[in-house]
Amino acid sequence: MKVGVIGVGAVGAATALSLIERGGMCREIVVVDRTMERANGVATDLRYATPLSPTVEVRAGGYDALTDAALVIITAGVNEKAGGATDRSDPRGRLRLLDTNAKVYADIVPKIVAVAPQAVLMVVTDPPDPLADLTRRLAGHDRVFSTGTLIDSLRFRVHLADRLRVRPRDVQAMVVGEHGTSEVLLWSSASVGGIAVLDLLRQSGQPVDQLKQEIENDIRYANITIIEGTGASQYGIGAVSARLAEAVLRDERAALQRSAAALREAAGRVLAVRP
Repeated sequence: MKVGVIGVGAVGAATALSLIERGGMCREIVVVDRTMERANGVATDLRYATPLSPTVEVRAGGYDALTDAALVIITAGVNEKAGGATDRSDPRGRLRLLDTNAKVYADIVPKIVAVAPQAVLMVVTDPPDPLADLTRRLAGHDRVFSTGTLIDSLRFRVHLADRLRVRPRDVQAMVVGEHGTSEVLLWSSASVGGIAVLDLLRQSGQPVDQLKQEIENDIRYANITIIEGTGASQYGIGAVSARLAEAVLRDERAALQRSAAALREAAGRVLAVRP
């Protein structure tokens, strides 16, 4: 299978590396960038990692190289630092980037569809959900999804694990809504080994509301904290993008569709019952 990565800045390069490191999901990775020199440089660098992973070929190319791609991951556009979205007091957050990145997508998506009309498109660029809506319209099909709040959910699990002194993989917790300042942390359903997180936090001796606020701030502004230290948030979202790519390419059906269908069927059955 062929996977394309459009835009090989910090996030695109980290995504491509994660695709190689996870291994076995694709045989070819094509990196595309508006600057061919950068695409060539990143592809060359990544190729030196391929002997350590299952067989995969990495190369740079133009949009024509995406022909027959099963999945195209779009990371192109301005990030928070370049787009001026690093002010914690600004309620717009990543939404400040929408107008600029919408123009980028208006240029990119038709070029992808022209050469890879059957490809699934993954939107990683911020803000991901509005850009996914735009991508569906530009592409003329619904084989489009975004990274959404998966990275936020992972951050939630990590910060809860730190507080509770457990492994992040043992924490079940989700963030829904916008990948941004208005996101919603589902505290009531968060758990560790079947025990409610809120019950565990109450046993810490600290005010639960204060702990919740501290954790929420850590998650809502995680990108800004990372940018202040390194200039770009990249490794976490790169790993998330590769994991989602894996689910698509392996057709794992790891999504809400089956659950939603089951709930619709159950609701229809119960509503049909007459008193």
